Amino acid sequence: MAIDSSKPTFTHLDLDAAIDKQPLVVSLDTPLTETIALMGSRRVSCGLDRNLELEDISSIASRSGCVLVMDGDRLIGIFTERDIVKLTAREQIFSDLTVAEVMTQPVITLQKDNFQDIFAVLFLFRRYRIRHLPIVERDERLIGVVSPETIRRAMKPANLLKLRRVGEVMSRRIVYASLDTKVLDIARLMAQQQVSCVVITQTDTEEDIFIPVGIITERDILQFKFLQLNLSHLEASQVMSTPLFLLSPEDSLLAAHQEMQRRRVRRMVVSWNWGQGLGIITQTSILRIFDPMEMYGVIETLQSAVQQLEQEKAELLTRLEKQQLDTTTS
Repeated sequence: MAIDSSKPTFTHLDLDAAIDKQPLVVSLDTPLTETIALMGSRRVSCGLDRNLELEDISSIASRSGCVLVMDGDRLIGIFTERDIVKLTAREQIFSDLTVAEVMTQPVITLQKDNFQDIFAVLFLFRRYRIRHLPIVERDERLIGVVSPETIRRAMKPANLLKLRRVGEVMSRRIVYASLDTKVLDIARLMAQQQVSCVVITQTDTEEDIFIPVGIITERDILQFKFLQLNLSHLEASQVMSTPLFLLSPEDSLLAAHQEMQRRRVRRMVVSWNWGQGLGIITQTSILRIFDPMEMYGVIETLQSAVQQLEQEKAELLTRLEKQQLDTTTS
């Protein structure tokens, strides 16, 4: 059975609204420190106070996770939060570098004419393990950037989000760290394990379980570098986002989506069995439900349910007709 993506059967998405048309752009010769400062200051509309208290860092509103490197009107490279984490883990001296020396190139892009539904974007996200996809015209002129964050903002949750549960798409692969772990070591963990966050936990020795008390993300590492903090001295307990709002595997994806919007976060911790089980759900994992193969599975399930209901309805009508016949003859 073919899926007509032009019909909003499962989700309504304003494709144009899913494009950030004001992405952060820099030139090839921009110093890396200046690039990071721009990425950091872009995150708050009123600017970022460098004298900000450590406990306030986690509440900073975020907007863009990447910067595009341009040579005139030509898109040359891209630099992301993930790149900052990798450079931080290697203890690279940022002041010695320009963005051109550390950017990723060539850049994976998608022509606007081919952006007819979210499937093409999700395919490219998965194939190239990326989270930022520049959208360009036929002549390669830049239009903007699509990311899981922009898609989630543009997405109008449909019944499909209500029907699916957090436990269906969450990841059980969580990287932990203790409260006294140095932030530099956390950046190294992110780089080594190729994850976008580390959950900070306390150990309950009596129950032999890990209790999640905070989280540190790639975005946080960017903020710390922007504030020029010494990550080899900072401990996780000083800068982690806390307290955590925990989801249950039984919560709907709609509830997860709404909580992410309300809290302006891109990932949330999932807990069950009184903390004995832990998982993580991200914007990207929520978007998995729009994978064509996933949707085929949903269609088959719905068709099966409809057929079963139709069969039960026919059987019920047959019984009622028989009862009426028996009543009439008696």
